[in-house]
Amino acid sequence: MPKDNSAPSTPTSARARHRRRSNEFPADESKTNGHLLLVNDHNKYRSMWIRACSSLWMLGFFLLVIYLGHLYVLAMVVIIQIFMARELFNLLRKSHEDKHLPGFRLLNWLVSRLIKYQMVICYFSYIAGFMWFILTLKKKMYKYQFGQFAWTHMILIVVFTQSAFTVANIFEGIFWFLLPASLIAVNDVAAYFFGFFFGKTPLIKISPKKTWEGFIGASVATTISAFVLANIYGSFQWLTCPRKDLSTGWLHCDPGPLFKPEYYPLLPWLPWTEIAILPVQWHALWLGLFASIIAPFGGFFASGFKRAFKIKDFGDSIPGHGGLTDRMDCQMVMAVFAYIYHQSFVVPQDYTVETIMSEILSSLTLEEQQILYMKLGQILQERMFGWD
Repeated sequence: MPKDNSAPSTPTSARARHRRRSNEFPADESKTNGHLLLVNDHNKYRSMWIRACSSLWMLGFFLLVIYLGHLYVLAMVVIIQIFMARELFNLLRKSHEDKHLPGFRLLNWLVSRLIKYQMVICYFSYIAGFMWFILTLKKKMYKYQFGQFAWTHMILIVVFTQSAFTVANIFEGIFWFLLPASLIAVNDVAAYFFGFFFGKTPLIKISPKKTWEGFIGASVATTISAFVLANIYGSFQWLTCPRKDLSTGWLHCDPGPLFKPEYYPLLPWLPWTEIAILPVQWHALWLGLFASIIAPFGGFFASGFKRAFKIKDFGDSIPGHGGLTDRMDCQMVMAVFAYIYHQSFVVPQDYTVETIMSEILSSLTLEEQQILYMKLGQILQERMFGWD
């Protein structure tokens, strides 16, 4: 009688197989692109309903966090970082090898949370993690350990380093976080619906459901939305005022010239004689163009990444969307561009009396402005008496 060598199935292995099956990429999806388009998907309306419900509760939660202020937005970004890092770590972690490396998973956890935004603490924490890694090297496990070490650095670059720019944008004013994030969301939704109803021409092989119709339609919708949303967001001081600390109080500041309307005359035969446009709306157009043309390549990169590991999604935490990494791939690219653009073209490079006064009015409280006024008066008096 032939001997049965198969091991008995355990609940743990059954759960592992279920996770693999639910997250595996179908084998025949890489053969052709045409039948994967949304217009040819027979279950597309059910999928759209699930995505819509998930999007609505995410939108509600996001608006609540924005209303609560800078500190809560920062907390949301940190939580998203943790879940994204968890999803990425799970791709390569091998539990049967981790059992032979006590403390090695804790090392990954420590290194992946080094984004403290204070350079000295971050550096010495990294050095401590590096030394720990060297001390935990184990014979016959070198290849796996160094692979995990490289994987940890990739996550630091892709997730945490780019998220540092997101946090910097938040403290420059929620406007500079909310507008880029909104443009990515608008582009994603517009691309989905244009592809859903009109998509016929595949755009790129590594992401078979993306179409030229969705890409072009989303680009137009995103650019228009950028101009309109900048006007709406720019009218709220709560969004435009920078935050210099971790307090949660309501913000009041001088909006600065970027958020003060300029009036342009219209043609005489129109019912309106002039139109009010915020200067920041012209900057928003560049953000909209980047969000619609360049940022989607972050999603294409994520699609190729998932195909390399033969998975459909990074996780299953958001019904109809996958994991948080699936939703944040383009946001990471956009956050870096928004920060670089703001520092290069929005923050004044040449300091004049007007720019200094604008910075004082927007960054200092009334009490701090009074203290500055008194000290400037003392300095001017000392100089005047010194010259006499």
